[in-house]
Amino acid sequence: MGKLEKYRELVKNLITDYTNTGTTRGDVERQLMFDTEHDHYQLVNVGWENRNRVYGCVLHFDIKDGKIWLQYNGTEIDFARELVRLGVPQQDIVIGFHSTWMRQFTEYAVS
Repeated sequence: MGKLEKYRELVKNLITDYTNTGTTRGDVERQLMFDTEHDHYQLVNVGWENRNRVYGCVLHFDIKDGKIWLQYNGTEIDFARELVRLGVPQQDIVIGFHSTWMRQFTEYAVS
């Protein structure tokens, strides 16, 4: 298995595992979105809780130029550390929700 295929599987498994262990609320559906052609991977909440509409991204990963980009993390789990624990080198992880300037202060890739 090549690096790209490995990273795709790791990201899909991380999101799926989180979805299966996380809690749901009301009539809120958790939707997994895996676009392996363009390498976008998301977990989105969609539905209703009481009389309130719920819609929002929980997790968003992209794979660009051989690196895993953590674009959004609406959880308390440090998914960058989880990726490292699963064997992804820190230089292959970009914390996309930090500005380019701020990324230099992390232990991960700048871009």
